[in-house]
Amino acid sequence: MKQLLTLRRDRPRAGEGTNALIYRVAAFLLEYPDANLTDRLPALAAAVATLPEPARSDLGGLVDHLSQAPGGDEQAIGAEYVRTFDLDRRRALYLTYYAFGDTRKRGMAMLDFKSAYRQSGLELSDDELPDHLCVVLEFAATTDLAWGRELLLKHRAGLEVLRVALRDAGSPYAGALTAVCGTLPPLAGEEEKAIATLIAAGPPEEEVGLEPFAPPSYMGESR
Repeated sequence: MKQLLTLRRDRPRAGEGTNALIYRVAAFLLEYPDANLTDRLPALAAAVATLPEPARSDLGGLVDHLSQAPGGDEQAIGAEYVRTFDLDRRRALYLTYYAFGDTRKRGMAMLDFKSAYRQSGLELSDDELPDHLCVVLEFAATTDLAWGRELLLKHRAGLEVLRVALRDAGSPYAGALTAVCGTLPPLAGEEEKAIATLIAAGPPEEEVGLEPFAPPSYMGESR
């Protein structure tokens, strides 16, 4: 996995607790599979084996699936990844997309993520947007577990929409989302109703006449 976040000043790493390990493994598994995926899978399998149930089974199933690709066929794995995450509005890995779709409001919401990373002494690389789930998980696992968890909770509805969509599609990637959601408090009351509504409706449609979701001042901001 490429380094998505670059440390800008010395800072203690987050403790290597169960949740941090779940987030770290899930970040690796949910990133687009590169040429080094097959080399990393044994280490990921070893890490998953140290986790308690049900996280061990949830993540282990995905590791096993990726390990069983014929000859470690990265092209086939990549094609499956694209089919899974790039072709359905309910299976996007960008957390603000579920609440705001591709609208101006989404661009402003992403500033919360960028602010969290900067205040923790991190600089986001040019390769990724700040609300990408893998970026948030890596931040939580390696830099600030509490703050990363807070970002996940703030966008819990999007996480649940993605989890349910992957489950309903029979995707092995559902295990990674199940493991991540399993680190968060059980849903209840109004939150559960709101998530059910979003699952039924999906992300908002693009609003006609608006600029791209991230305003020019954000996309062109110097780092």
